[in-house]
Amino acid sequence: MAEGTVLAGEIEKFDSLAAEWWNPRGPMAPLHAMNPLRTGWIADRLARATGRDPRALGGLTLLDVGCGAGLASEAMARRGARVTGLDMAASALEAARFHAAAEGLSIDYRMGRPEELDTRFDAVMALEVIEHVADRDAFLVSLARAVRPGGIVFLSTLNRTARSFLFAKLGAEYLLRLLPRGTHDWKMFVTPAELGAGMRRAGMRVTDVAGMVPEPLTGGWRESRDTAVNYILAAVRD
Repeated sequence: MAEGTVLAGEIEKFDSLAAEWWNPRGPMAPLHAMNPLRTGWIADRLARATGRDPRALGGLTLLDVGCGAGLASEAMARRGARVTGLDMAASALEAARFHAAAEGLSIDYRMGRPEELDTRFDAVMALEVIEHVADRDAFLVSLARAVRPGGIVFLSTLNRTARSFLFAKLGAEYLLRLLPRGTHDWKMFVTPAELGAGMRRAGMRVTDVAGMVPEPLTGGWRESRDTAVNYILAAVRD
């Protein structure tokens, strides 16, 4: 059942993982491994746009939509951004607040949907979220409305290709068991062309796209031109 842009079943799925969210060897291990790449990529582009050091983003307001227990929110807060984390998963938000307090970080975590906000931010990020929403176009419109004119929206997601079905669905969930079964629905994956078109309809202009690929030897991830499985993009609100 959908409530606005939110699918209730998807919220329940991730809320049930709240206690394991900050375990780097638990079901969120892939996000832990990917997080330095995606938050570093975002920080670099914010720094270029504002003339700041990517390690010192003080003064920038940032909304993290679908923040979960705060992996990306905390990484950006450590760089000085004033972060608001938004999610509909109550248990995940409770874990986010507890972890941020233990780390001495001030992050404004709120329960809600992006379409309900009346505040505008310098930047908005929605990482590994759009493949779980009920109405993709409505979700993108809500992100565009949440960012100030000239601000940047960042999304990362999974491409809908044969390789993503093999690696991100069958491989990660069934063969390697890196993720709980049912985490992803391959039919809801989004191609870069589809996402770019949706962002244009929402009044945003894509300025940068990069693939994200795992590094088996280090356990981390690196930027790549290969967008066949995971990718991240930036778009400016006109």
